[in-house]
Amino acid sequence: MLTKDFYFDLPEELIAQHPSTIRGQDKLMVLNRTTGQVSHCQMADLVDLVDPGTLMIFNNSKVRRSRCYAQKQGKELPNNRPIEFMILQEELSLGGWKVMVKNAKKQRVGDSYTFSDGTQGIILENPEYVGTEFRTMQFDRQLDENWFERNGHIPLPPYIKREDTEEDSTRYQNVYAKETGSAACPTAGLHFTPELMEKLASKGVQIGYVTLHVGLGTFLPVRSEKIEEHTMHEEIYSVSSETAELVCQAKKEGRKILAVGTTSVRTLESAWVEGQEKILTGIHSTSIFLYPGKKFHVVDQLFTNFHTPESTLLMLVSAFAGKEHIFAAYKQGVENKYRFFSYGDAMFIK
Repeated sequence: MLTKDFYFDLPEELIAQHPSTIRGQDKLMVLNRTTGQVSHCQMADLVDLVDPGTLMIFNNSKVRRSRCYAQKQGKELPNNRPIEFMILQEELSLGGWKVMVKNAKKQRVGDSYTFSDGTQGIILENPEYVGTEFRTMQFDRQLDENWFERNGHIPLPPYIKREDTEEDSTRYQNVYAKETGSAACPTAGLHFTPELMEKLASKGVQIGYVTLHVGLGTFLPVRSEKIEEHTMHEEIYSVSSETAELVCQAKKEGRKILAVGTTSVRTLESAWVEGQEKILTGIHSTSIFLYPGKKFHVVDQLFTNFHTPESTLLMLVSAFAGKEHIFAAYKQGVENKYRFFSYGDAMFIK
């Protein structure tokens, strides 16, 4: 299967650059993944669309202010522009952090940088990252969440063509976010308000949480011609015993499991132990890649956003609902001027 098979034309004006004026006031497309039938609703209609007894699983990962800027030392840079880093995860065995850096070819082993609060960082040798956008960087002090709050910016995705603002501090964060560690927001959850979740619970919908810290795959394109040759970067996830029990009980009783966001799908499908009919608990890593032809063992329904052309996320929803159904639905989305991507409208696949 070719990557180019997942391309579609999208008018630039449909790429949402800002969130809706009020959280949760977005359009909702409903897609029947069996028939391909599409209906057009609003987020407020979701309560009526979800069956009582459904188990909804949310990813409670919280976005870290991981986009940071630093001045390269000993170099006269054009316009004295700082270098942009995305600080991703600690590499304990190497004594540094994994970072993604712009203009990576010019950032070499031994280069040093000064961050806004005076923190010094130096690039360490790591053969694994040669020829990639990634580097291992060692810092002269411990990076904690206070450090990121002082030095970091909200890591808005590259298709949002503006700098982050104070509004993004709250709107690019889910209301139920709890566990800090994501380099991008699990954005399907942005449509949910405390009031909506209370209404779902009052209807008899169960709610559970998993944690998957969104990492590098969000930012990187599929570069291989054939999608089967693409390798996903590993991401850390965890499932509590309480959530695992909720999932197993729902499956045993034949109740539907609705994953909120592709990260919740990837967590549940990664944690499923086939043959033992159970969910793996604790902290693990996954590089699962779900594309057409792959099976889903846990998830029955999916609440998600509209995804970018040729992305692994578009491939995942195509695997779940069928590529023809997804592309026909997306065509209707364009015709009806749905807003696309992170700050855009939503889709409920049932």
